[in-house]
Amino acid sequence: MQLTIRNLSKTYSNGVKALQDVSLDIPTGMYGLLGPNGAGKSTLMRTLATLQTADSGTATLGDIDVLSDKEAVRRTLGYLPQEFGVYARISATEMLDHLAVLKGIPAGQRKEVVNALLQRVNLWDHRKKAVASYSGGMRQRFGIAQALLGDPRLIIVDEPTAGLDPGERNRFYNLLSEIGENVIVILSTHIVEDVKELCSNMAIIHNGQVQYAGAPDAALEQLRGKVWEKSISKAEMEGYQQQYQVISGKLVAGKPIIHILSNDDPGEGFRPVEADLEDVFFAKIMNGEIQNPQSIE
Repeated sequence: MQLTIRNLSKTYSNGVKALQDVSLDIPTGMYGLLGPNGAGKSTLMRTLATLQTADSGTATLGDIDVLSDKEAVRRTLGYLPQEFGVYARISATEMLDHLAVLKGIPAGQRKEVVNALLQRVNLWDHRKKAVASYSGGMRQRFGIAQALLGDPRLIIVDEPTAGLDPGERNRFYNLLSEIGENVIVILSTHIVEDVKELCSNMAIIHNGQVQYAGAPDAALEQLRGKVWEKSISKAEMEGYQQQYQVISGKLVAGKPIIHILSNDDPGEGFRPVEADLEDVFFAKIMNGEIQNPQSIE
């Protein structure tokens, strides 16, 4: 099973080009869609989830035309948006049963399906509590449970770990990793760590365009021996930006540490460092230029 996207474009009425000729091949497994806020990730996710239409291009899931056969897509789709509403006083069991009805699961199967999903996402002991009372991590696990209704072949999760504490994030990583063994899971995020931990394939999108598509390791290989690091003062930042290809920077103990791209040893006290996925991200979206260096998170 593969999701094939070709030349997908979307321009909003205000003139914003949210997607510009986006083409991707997304196989079974965890696929990371990485980009800053406003890059076009949510537009692409909403288009694939049949919540809005594209201006041009194609998308196929196996033999399903995603853009024209929306009912077929919805039957095989699991979707966890960045924010989803819940009824204030309804328990997890009742809410999931209600969603199972909407998904078309027969009455004779719903109880078994609902119970199995609540156990799978480790919410069985909390099944009688209102979903509105759940912690952020518990609510996201419930979101995955509802996304798994109907045994989908494509699951889309949009910014799933934003706001989660480290423990909740790790539990969510484990759950997504297990799910991604047999279906296509698209993980849309601006958090580099999410992609690093979970995804064997990825794309970087910025200003509605694909800047990179492939394996994270291949992207890292492109920067091997080209990333250099130096601790500088804040007053020196502007000068270094003008002189070097500064791709990222962050404060450590109140002092900026910058990463630059250079094929050769730049001298001047720079030291070579192993490129990480954050370096790849900034190098791809900023082409070596950065106005306000900061860590991705």
